[in-house]
Amino acid sequence: MILVIDIGNTNIVAGCVEGKEILFRERLSTAHRATMLEYSVLFKTAFEMNGIDYKKIDGAIISSVVPSVTNVVKEAIFKLCSVHPMIVGPGVKTGISIVIDNPAQLGSDLVVDAVASVEEYSVPQIVIDMGTATTISAIDSKKQFLGGAILPGVAVSHDALIGRTSQLPKVAFEKPKKIIGSNTIDSIKSGIMYGNAGAIEGIVDRFEEELGEKCTVIATGGLAKAIVPLCKRDIIVDEDLLLKGLMLIYEKNK
Repeated sequence: MILVIDIGNTNIVAGCVEGKEILFRERLSTAHRATMLEYSVLFKTAFEMNGIDYKKIDGAIISSVVPSVTNVVKEAIFKLCSVHPMIVGPGVKTGISIVIDNPAQLGSDLVVDAVASVEEYSVPQIVIDMGTATTISAIDSKKQFLGGAILPGVAVSHDALIGRTSQLPKVAFEKPKKIIGSNTIDSIKSGIMYGNAGAIEGIVDRFEEELGEKCTVIATGGLAKAIVPLCKRDIIVDEDLLLKGLMLIYEKNK
């Protein structure tokens, strides 16, 4: 049984994988000041609530875009499970050819997404990860990672709007009753939800124009299930893309 963890700026996604079966997945808040003991308690609680005997964990792998949290989580996993987690980074085999200007700058989460997407879906493809930032990545028919686009995530856009205005309230990330809002709350919901859906569609269309061919489009991340249904084109939602990718990388390097 392998523990797979992705540390993002806002959330940590953790799960246990046995063979090809994902036994559980949980989303935790990324606590930038939490101690090793505090993270140990969080993971122990997640294991117990999902009926997982953490003493049976044989290995672990972590991808992270928050270096200050990585070592704390690594130490917490060792304290709890007595395993040294593998860290996705330079020197780790991925099987992905990265042809951007500086491959060292590519976030490990995007690498992990790409590993899983090329394994499961046809290429060329466009991979959307909706986290703190929304990233849109292009992978060509040779399975080469070409690069992509980064735009503010749904929550970041919402918080910036509310933080820079004096009378606009916070809203839930849900589909409004109609696109043309007849009140302030529905108008904000329409702008946030359909605005992000439209941005995704627009960038995907332009990626395909530049690539010169139609692509398989896959979306993952915390808000993919809320935004993708508002898009007019076919987009596959795969909530477990990161966990699958982490397990694939673990198997390539064990």
